[in-house]
Amino acid sequence: MKLQVINSPFSEEQVKLLNELLPKLTVEQKIWLNGYLSATQTAEKVIVEESPQTVAPITKAVTILYGSQTGNSQGLAEKYAALLKEKDVEVTIASLASFKPNNLKKITNLLLVVSTHGEGEPPDQAMQFYDFLYSKRAPKLEHLHYSVLALGDSSYEFFCKTGKDFDEQFEKLGATRIVPRTDCDLDYDEPAAQWFIAIQQELLRSTEIAISSEKGEEDIKESKSSYCRKNPFYAEVLENLNLNGRGSNKETYHVEIAIEGADFHFKPGDSIGIQPENDESLVDALITALQFDAESKVTVFEESLTLKKALQNKLEITVLSKPLLRKIGAYTAHEDFIALLEDDTAWKDYVKGRDLLDIAGDYAPFSWDAQQFVALLRKIPARLYSIASSQKANSDEVHLTIGKVSYENKGRARLGVCSGRIAERIQVGDTLPIYVQKNSNFRLPEQEDTPIIMIGAGTGVAPYRAFLEEREELGIVGKSWLFFGDQHFVTDFLYQTDWQHWLASGTLTKMNVAFSRDTDKKVYVQHKIEENAETFYEWLEQGAVIYVCGDEKSMASDVDQTLHRIIEQQGQKTAEEAKAFVKDLKQQKRYQRDVY
Repeated sequence: MKLQVINSPFSEEQVKLLNELLPKLTVEQKIWLNGYLSATQTAEKVIVEESPQTVAPITKAVTILYGSQTGNSQGLAEKYAALLKEKDVEVTIASLASFKPNNLKKITNLLLVVSTHGEGEPPDQAMQFYDFLYSKRAPKLEHLHYSVLALGDSSYEFFCKTGKDFDEQFEKLGATRIVPRTDCDLDYDEPAAQWFIAIQQELLRSTEIAISSEKGEEDIKESKSSYCRKNPFYAEVLENLNLNGRGSNKETYHVEIAIEGADFHFKPGDSIGIQPENDESLVDALITALQFDAESKVTVFEESLTLKKALQNKLEITVLSKPLLRKIGAYTAHEDFIALLEDDTAWKDYVKGRDLLDIAGDYAPFSWDAQQFVALLRKIPARLYSIASSQKANSDEVHLTIGKVSYENKGRARLGVCSGRIAERIQVGDTLPIYVQKNSNFRLPEQEDTPIIMIGAGTGVAPYRAFLEEREELGIVGKSWLFFGDQHFVTDFLYQTDWQHWLASGTLTKMNVAFSRDTDKKVYVQHKIEENAETFYEWLEQGAVIYVCGDEKSMASDVDQTLHRIIEQQGQKTAEEAKAFVKDLKQQKRYQRDVY
């Protein structure tokens, strides 16, 4: 390309200099020059402060919203906000629960980081915003530029559905994507980092910044110098006790782990992630069924190792999902397998309680080799367990409450990947790879003497042990009420002596228990709440915060229905008013749930 004076804003002398320079520039030099000129142009647009000598560049303004259930989305959003602020970007960050939806009309650039909960539902804190966006009140958003980072779990049928829904609805309302949506599985670090780098390049359009984003990617991916999900701390097991009495149908383990030297910082409500490994006997059986050589070399996640080590330590082999079945379908001509894939009801029924060993036995032969087989599998996800102790009371330890998953299917005993290892293979003195998972959506009240109502069944009682241990350590005198449920009083009253101690000391004000198998009619925690409806509502009127921890589909759902009913009856409200009241409780962080 040759510049002419007549078609450029340059003088004849400047054109001559440019025509001498441009042909000699490499592609990299041209890109750098383009970025330099862009950055210079931006810097020249200034806002004059009180002193004429003090100026600040006009920067792009970005709003980052997050919808998080366990803390992953919030953690990423906060990390991205910090990195953009380093680039002099004006950043507003907020939870979807606290963001006023009408303010969408006032912003230009929106980054949304949101997880999908349960069977395709928005997380609790995103529900109100989600409903608004799909309502008739949602405004036209032609002025808005946005991008969605969706977090999910591909073992669920509706993978990343909340993120997909938000993305599609923003588009329908007229908004324009900055970059396409990225859908992340449980191992989200790499795709999330790439999404953010693309965001930086589009928002800032500066080569200088784009090049320095390599550092940003490293920041996003977790620092190698600290213990985290990608670099766990190998912690010694100090205690591993079965809390259930003889004759119980359950095995629930109280595990105490040494964390001295880990420099962990956590609060009640946070979780510990454990990096699990598959049962060696299951791995051996799978390799034999597929007629592979256990010592053959494969490459997984850019690492070369034996097939056996890859299947035992790196890859998920116990969970079957629709995406995985589709991938497997490319390697078998088995007519029954093809039919299974085409029938929504059939494949869902099949995968319940089954694993890859079942596939190998039911639908062989397959046309894959070992490398093709491992390429189909995702990284084995960490297991999260609520912390059952206060760091203020136990600075060098962390306590967990882990229920053993155990069942039989097709004549074969099955175990939970992590819980089975804890119950059957981990001894005192062994080590576990662990990290801290923050969860700011399940926290004790900032005003310490606020009344709290804690509701949980089985292992769902774990975080409340941390809550009360923390309150005791700090000498907090606010009222507290625990609803606990399990099967039998004699064998399944988890941490009974702890609750009795706190009742005696006044740290725990009230406790109601429900043991479902001790009477002819099954009694659950929601029944105990209903029995105490009047007092329960009085505590709500006094500002109490409600916590629910445990299984979402049964216990948490039943408790939620009971809560609505009590508010209707005791508060003399209509069903719609009760629904609005509960929404308001969530908005004020007075109804917090850690459900799974």
